[in-house]
Amino acid sequence: MGETSRDVATHLPYLRRYARALTGSQTRGDEYVRACLEALLAEPQRIDGRGGLRRQLFALFHDIWRVVQATSSDQDAENPDLSHLDRMRKSLATMPPLERQVLLLVSLEGFSYEDTASILGLEVEETRRLLHKAQTDMQRRTAAPILVLEDEKIIALDIARIIEEMGHQLCGMAADRDEAVQLALQTQPALVLADVQLRGGDSGIDAVRDILARIEAPVVFVTGYPERLLTGSEVEPTFVVAKPFRPQTLKTAIAQALSVSRDAEEASR
Repeated sequence: MGETSRDVATHLPYLRRYARALTGSQTRGDEYVRACLEALLAEPQRIDGRGGLRRQLFALFHDIWRVVQATSSDQDAENPDLSHLDRMRKSLATMPPLERQVLLLVSLEGFSYEDTASILGLEVEETRRLLHKAQTDMQRRTAAPILVLEDEKIIALDIARIIEEMGHQLCGMAADRDEAVQLALQTQPALVLADVQLRGGDSGIDAVRDILARIEAPVVFVTGYPERLLTGSEVEPTFVVAKPFRPQTLKTAIAQALSVSRDAEEASR
């Protein structure tokens, strides 16, 4: 399985991105990916690369999620002898609605309708219908104030246009770390969109850390080097969009980030 393992490794950062976007949590998303890899090691024949290794890997991920939901366990999640799969059964994360899964697979991960249908076990026409429903629901979302951290003026204006097209409110644009923190405190955004590199060599990651130490808001990183944020070596963002981005990809990430945040708020009430 040596060659297949190397090929799987190239797709792994993006499977992790997808898992975290679905769950809204780095920890939960990575637990599901880990269980997916455990299943692959136990049954390597489940992936052979025919018809697209990346598609098969994402399909296996969804197979694992369905198994976890169907076989939720009463075992103690604190038991160190439990496998990752058993731990997830104990702290089960609910899969987002099917239309949201379709939206993320098509718009964020770039799968075709046919591949998305294969991953989720759907008919192609049903996949198209669910995507249309997800896009319609996305447009009906309540307007939210969004802060943009971006030092490239043209890109910042393009992002601002996309935000306004979605019916959200641009509450400010910052090009450096200090300006970003000041604007965040002034405007209390419901979402932050941030580049990794800001003006004068400032770090967008550091700016976001400063902001999250003062207010609570989901963050979408928009960067030309997404793999640098998906290394597994430190705390990573839940939502990552690669530059250059398609407008629909960014819209999807914005909608999912806000949806996960609102779902969490409602669950805590």
